[in-house]
Amino acid sequence: MPTYSRSGCPINLATEVVGDRWSMIVLRDIIFGERRTFRDILTNSLEGIASNILADRLRKLVENGMLTAAADPHHKQRTIYSLTEKSIALLPALVALGAWARMFLSVSPELAIRNQVLEEGGVALQNAFMDELRTQHLGASAPEDNQAISEKLRAAHAAFDAASRKP
Repeated sequence: MPTYSRSGCPINLATEVVGDRWSMIVLRDIIFGERRTFRDILTNSLEGIASNILADRLRKLVENGMLTAAADPHHKQRTIYSLTEKSIALLPALVALGAWARMFLSVSPELAIRNQVLEEGGVALQNAFMDELRTQHLGASAPEDNQAISEKLRAAHAAFDAASRKP
């Protein structure tokens, strides 16, 4: 079990687990990019994460209970990373951070569109997306009214991408 600072301050404790840039990027790529293997995260990282840093962050996220790692039954040398309830529950905080960044920082509209959809959809959409993540990563039963939120996020991204390419 990891050792945390003595202060007990919730914000300090949270930043010790997910407060570095690369951990947040890894979680983002698994949550929003549906990337589940080392190679997929490494080769599709927009920020160009180095392999040694990725290996370290994946190890730390597993140690901190944010991810689980399981052998891929179809490929001996591949590990599949899955979100835990602990990391799925972080989604509203990630959306709130994204909303803050969209308000005060110069963000890439193309990369902010998924966050915007989740912001505008409010708690109901965020909860539905967390349920979808639970189905994908924890093997939970899909709710009967399940409308693939990840599809809605992909569609918003694709529409924005197509609109930005028009002359």
